[in-house]
Amino acid sequence: MKIRHMFLFAGAFAGALMLASCGGSKKASDSGMGKELNIPCSDEEFHSDAKYFRGTGSGISQDLSTAKSKARLDANTNLARSINTTLKAVADRYVNERQIGEASEFEEKFEQMSREVVNQQLNNVEVACSKTFQKDGKYNVYTALQVQKDMVLSNIKDKISKDQKLQLDYDKMKFEQVFNEEMDKLAKGQ
Repeated sequence: MKIRHMFLFAGAFAGALMLASCGGSKKASDSGMGKELNIPCSDEEFHSDAKYFRGTGSGISQDLSTAKSKARLDANTNLARSINTTLKAVADRYVNERQIGEASEFEEKFEQMSREVVNQQLNNVEVACSKTFQKDGKYNVYTALQVQKDMVLSNIKDKISKDQKLQLDYDKMKFEQVFNEEMDKLAKGQ
């Protein structure tokens, strides 16, 4: 009987903790987590979606040019990571759905080609947002970069068409379908 009461007490205690933690956003600063920050150029509109790959970055320096360079490098790194992660998922799904004979060779060549495309794309990015602040003699720069999904897809198709071995295992319609599904997942935050 005592064990049963202990379980009931523990359950009630856990429930009370859950209710207390759901008290609302006004008490967030009371929780010891600190103040929530609103970081420029990093809102939902600057995340990758079904049309664009995006990357955000920031840089701090006493020199404005250096702060801008740091922010752009950070944003480029995050943009490249987003593209590479998506292309890896596309390649994995594509190979599994097509049941390609030499799957590992196809994946290896595809990943190498993807890296080349990503490096090429990072030279052709658009600035989606850029904000500069100055405080205490230092510059704080926030940047969001983007590249169109269709441009990345087009460059991948061009690279595949130039590689005879990849072209044997390449089904344009199926690849595009998998690519678009992965982009939709990005848009939904999955």
